[in-house]
Amino acid sequence: MNHNLNLNPRIKCRREKSAQSLGAILHIIAAALLLALLTGICGGCAPKQERKKLKDLEYTIVEDNDIPKKLMETIEQKKEAEFKISFESDDEMYLVHGYGEQETGGYSIVVRDLYLTEKALYFDTELLGPENGSKPQKKPSYPYIVVKTAKQKQNIVFE
Repeated sequence: MNHNLNLNPRIKCRREKSAQSLGAILHIIAAALLLALLTGICGGCAPKQERKKLKDLEYTIVEDNDIPKKLMETIEQKKEAEFKISFESDDEMYLVHGYGEQETGGYSIVVRDLYLTEKALYFDTELLGPENGSKPQKKPSYPYIVVKTAKQKQNIVFE
């Protein structure tokens, strides 16, 4: 549909279909974006699946001199950045969480949880900073923890 508009006999303005269809396209795009946004927001509204803990796992925190040589070499290679690895021997499994380079010494790591579910083994650790009032070394440190437990078949989830 063409509408001619005469403002001056010498100047003619025409409004064509393309301008109308451009407006319609913009409305469609806006509606699609709104739908995508609402889908993304509501996608996070689904109830989270509960993890049913089957059992807590027994573990030992391994001192540096008891860490298998090959594992220690890997830790040395990765220690400057945060890393999470597992290492298996015959019937044992080592879980390692390194927190990368820290500005000072005085850090410690605690195991918050180590447990088994039907689908995975969960390993949760926490880095604790130097205690208040302590005077840590001013040189960088590379805190990590190595835990030894019985070998499991499940996937490992580091938290």
